[in-house]
Amino acid sequence: MKIKRYLMLVAACTLFLGKSFAANNEKPFVIPELQEWRGAQGMFTPSATSRIVYAGKDPAVARVANQFAEDYETMFGRKLAVVQGRASAGDFVFSISGDKQLGEEGYAVKIADRVTVSAPKAKGLYWATRTLLQMTEQNSDLALSKGSMRDYPDYAIRGFMMDCGRKFIPMNFLRDYVKMMAYYKMNTLQVHLNDNAFKQYFEHDWNKTYAAFRLESEFFPGLTSRDGYYTKKEFIDFQLMADSLGVEIIPEIDVPAHSLALTHYRPEIGSEEYGMDHLDLFKPETYQFVDSLFREYLEGRNPVFVGKRVHIGTDEYSNKKKDVVEKFREFTDHYIRFVEGFGKQACVWGALTHAKGDTPVKSKNVLMNAWYNGYAEPKDMIKQGYDLLSVPDGYLYIVPAAGYYYDYLNTEMLYKEWTPAHIGKEVFPEKHKQIKGGMFAVWNDHAGNGISTKDIHYRVFPALQTLAVKMWTGKDCKVPYETFNAARLSLSEGPGVNVAGRIGKTPRAVYNQETLKPGTETGLKEIGYQYTVSFNITSVPEERGTELFRSPGAVFYLSDPVSGKLGFARDGYLNTFNYQFYPDEMASIAISGDEKSTRLYVNGQLKEDLNIQKRFFNGGKDSMSYVRTLVFPLEKAGNFKSTITNLEVLNYCK
Repeated sequence: MKIKRYLMLVAACTLFLGKSFAANNEKPFVIPELQEWRGAQGMFTPSATSRIVYAGKDPAVARVANQFAEDYETMFGRKLAVVQGRASAGDFVFSISGDKQLGEEGYAVKIADRVTVSAPKAKGLYWATRTLLQMTEQNSDLALSKGSMRDYPDYAIRGFMMDCGRKFIPMNFLRDYVKMMAYYKMNTLQVHLNDNAFKQYFEHDWNKTYAAFRLESEFFPGLTSRDGYYTKKEFIDFQLMADSLGVEIIPEIDVPAHSLALTHYRPEIGSEEYGMDHLDLFKPETYQFVDSLFREYLEGRNPVFVGKRVHIGTDEYSNKKKDVVEKFREFTDHYIRFVEGFGKQACVWGALTHAKGDTPVKSKNVLMNAWYNGYAEPKDMIKQGYDLLSVPDGYLYIVPAAGYYYDYLNTEMLYKEWTPAHIGKEVFPEKHKQIKGGMFAVWNDHAGNGISTKDIHYRVFPALQTLAVKMWTGKDCKVPYETFNAARLSLSEGPGVNVAGRIGKTPRAVYNQETLKPGTETGLKEIGYQYTVSFNITSVPEERGTELFRSPGAVFYLSDPVSGKLGFARDGYLNTFNYQFYPDEMASIAISGDEKSTRLYVNGQLKEDLNIQKRFFNGGKDSMSYVRTLVFPLEKAGNFKSTITNLEVLNYCK
C-alpha cells in the first residue's frame, strides 16, 4: 500500500513539474535585456475591453499612461481607453510603488490576467512601457508572455553624442533620435553645437575652412551658421520634448579649441600661434566674448539651456608651452565655475593629463568625458575627484567614411567585451561610483564628404541597439551575440519612427503603379537602402529641375537643375548620372541603392555606379572619400511631361 501511494505521489510530482517546466515562458527578447525574469504559463492577449488604468492622482503617472496609449495606437492601430481607478482582468495597470531597491529608473511588471506595472518613480514606469511595446511588436496577435520581471540600469547615464557642428543635423532628425533613444532606454543626448573642418581640405587657409555655430544668437548677430541652425525656441522645445521622454539633452559649446566659428566672427580672439581654431587664452577679449556667449543661453528665468548639465568642451588645445598649459587650466576652471553659477553641472572633455600643470581645476561635481587616456588618465582623474563618462575613442567613435576610427562600430566586440567600466586599456570594477555611464559618438570630421543624415543613421542604429544593452545590463547580459544580432532586426526604431526608410520585413514589391501621373502622392515617404526603383519612360524635353519624385529629405530628378541629366539631391549635395534622355526616347530605367552606392541601369544594362569616390587635395597629399548614396524619395511625383509607366518599387536590390 505504501509503495502504491509513493508511486502515485512521484507520478503526480513528475506530471506537475514536467507541466510547469515545459509551460514556463522563457525570458522575452527586448533591448536592453531584462535584468530579472520569472516565467509563468500562457499568454496575456489584450481584449476589446482592455484599458490602461492608473492609480492615484500623480500627474506624472497619468502622463505615462497617456503616452503608452498614444504609442500603442501609433504602433498597433488599437486605441486603449485611459482611466483612473480600479482595474479589471485584461487591463494594463500603472502605479507608484515603494520598492526603493529599483532606484530612480527601475520598474517591476507582472503579466498575468492583467499587466501590472509599478516603479518608485514615473520614469521607471515609462521605461516599462518601452519594454511592453517591444514585447508586443514581436507578436502579430499583440500577446505578452506571462511572467514577472524586475528591471533596472547598471549605469545612470546611457548616452550618445552627435557632432552637429561640422554637419548640420536637422531638428526633425534630432527629435526622431530622441524618440529612438527613449525606445531603447538611452537617456542622454549630447549635442555638439560648434566645430570646424580640417584646413588641409580648404587650401590650408583658415579663412576658407568650413566652420559652424548652430544656435541662434541675438547677442552676436552673424555668428550663427547660415547653412543650418536651430532657433532658440525650437531648441527649448526640443529639450522639453526630450525630457518628457526621459532623455536629457546636454548642449555643448566647444571652447577653446574647435572654435573656428567663433574666430571667423571675431578674428581678434583667435590664436595666431596655434591656429585660428584655437582661442587666444591670453586676451581679456576672449573671456568677454565667451562669457557673453554662454550667458546668452544660461541666464534668465527660462534659459535656452533647459537641463541640469552644460558641456563646455575643453579638448585638444595645444600643450607645447607651460604658460599655455597653465592658462588652459585656468580657462577650464573659469568656465566650470561660470556654468555652475547658473545652477548647472559642468561637463568637460578629458584633457588634464595632456594639460598637466599646477593651476587647480575644480573637480567636485564635474562630469568628464573620458575619451582618450593620453589626454586624461582615468585613474588619475578619479583620484582628483572627477566623475567620468566612459567614451573611449578606440571603441566608440564613429567618423563616417573617414578611414580612421570606425565607419561602423564593431558591435560584436562591444557586445561581448565592453562595458562603461572599460576606458581604453583601463578596466575598473563594474558600477564604480565615479563612472556614471557611457556614451558613443559620431564625429563628422570630413565636412563636405557627401555623407547624409541617412548614412549617419545606418551607422548609428546598430550601435545604439548594442550599446543600450551594455549600458543598462552591463556585463550580465545572457543572450548570445549571434542571437541578439539576429533578433534585434525584428524591432522597430520606435513608435512612429522609421529614419532608415525600411518597408516590409521580407523581400517583395512594396509599390506598383501602371501609369505614374504628375503630382501623384504614393502614401510612402521613402525607401531605405537595399532597394530597386524601376519604370519605363517615353521622354519629352523636360525643363531643368524637373523631378520624378521628392520627399522631405531628397529629390530624384529626371532633369537635374544644372545639366539636365538624371540625378538626385539630398543634404545639400547634388549627384548626377552621366545620362540624359533623347526626345521621344523609350527606355527601361532602374535605380538600385545600398549603403555604398547608387546605380543606374538602362534597358537592363548597368550604365553607371555612383559609388564612394576618392577626391584628392594638395597635389594628392591629402584625400577624402566622397559618398553618393540615396535613400530614394517616394512621397510625391513631380510635374513632369514624359510618360512614366510600369513603376515598381522593390525593397531589395534586384
